[in-house]
Amino acid sequence: MRETYQFENLDAWKKAKELTILVYQLLAKFPSHERFDLCSQMRRGVISVPSNIAEGSGRISYKEKIHFLEIAYGSLMEVYCQLLIAVELNYIADDDLEQIKPFVFETSRLISGLRRSYEAKIHTL
Repeated sequence: MRETYQFENLDAWKKAKELTILVYQLLAKFPSHERFDLCSQMRRGVISVPSNIAEGSGRISYKEKIHFLEIAYGSLMEVYCQLLIAVELNYIADDDLEQIKPFVFETSRLISGLRRSYEAKIHTL
């Protein structure tokens, strides 16, 4: 059996990783002139989501864990905003956004739930 790190068992990380892969695949539809602008920004933003969840899970204090979840959530909102703009620019279709939206919303929900659970642990200390 393969050893795993704690973050690999977090549903928020799993869903964020799925979203990252979907966004990377979606970026292939963008025009070539956007490869180094919007695409690059979206890649950095979306990879930040699971990366910050993972980094936060390795922190000792719950306040630090929450801090990294807040960064992950901010990156998620940034990517969603950029997806909305991409639709307006006709880089992706409405259907593309509709397929990815549930992953954004579920990732958001899971990050928020994990944050609340860490906040509750702070209050019980």
